[in-house]
Amino acid sequence: MSRRATRRPTSLRTLAGAVLTVALVVPVATACGPDSDTSASASASVSVSATASGTASAPPTATAPAAPTAAGPATTAPPAAVPAATAPTTTGPTTATATTTPTAKPKSPARSYPLVDGSTAEVQPVGNQNWTARIVSRGSVLATLETKDADAGLDANDMFVVLSVDGTVHSWMGGAHQGPGTFKLAGGWTAKVTKVGELHYRAQILGLDNAVNDTLDADQHDTGAVANGVYIVLTAGGRISAHM
Repeated sequence: MSRRATRRPTSLRTLAGAVLTVALVVPVATACGPDSDTSASASASVSVSATASGTASAPPTATAPAAPTAAGPATTAPPAAVPAATAPTTTGPTTATATTTPTAKPKSPARSYPLVDGSTAEVQPVGNQNWTARIVSRGSVLATLETKDADAGLDANDMFVVLSVDGTVHSWMGGAHQGPGTFKLAGGWTAKVTKVGELHYRAQILGLDNAVNDTLDADQHDTGAVANGVYIVLTAGGRISAHM
């Protein structure tokens, strides 16, 4: 009996102490509650910031490929130097023009003949055994004659000029007949002049037996001929003159 009586008070103390301890712990827990919430929110913010930093770090990896593409245009810079390579080619045309300038110089006259009125006939070859003659007076060109596989003639203010197919020039003054008609010429020739059209006359050169030895056709321009050393000019207006 005495043992049980002594044990009961001990168990009651223990229980009372436990109850007291619990009562003390609860206020402490409630007092520490806000701190635990802030720590929890701090940890939450840390975790959020961690995740935010994780998502923020994602875009740099996305922009990392953009850096090589930016280097791409830098490789296209060398083609800009290509125009510099074309600069030497511009010197080519200048040398070409320099070589062509000598050919632009006029040729000196191959022959020069004084004419009866004081002017000069400057004769040059034009190829295919043809010749051209410029009638020059005081530095001015008054007229031009050209053989085209035949003799050429000109009436220059009653001065008659014949340019032969061999490049020689003969001139004289006056002695013209106005066609149409039949006229005696120097050297025993006879000229039968007929009108074909406006500024178009034809002359048949007849020999002693009235045979036609040559025909001159002055169509829109004067013409000439050489018959056995006799020089003849027929104009487009029907005038004919001859000289030995």
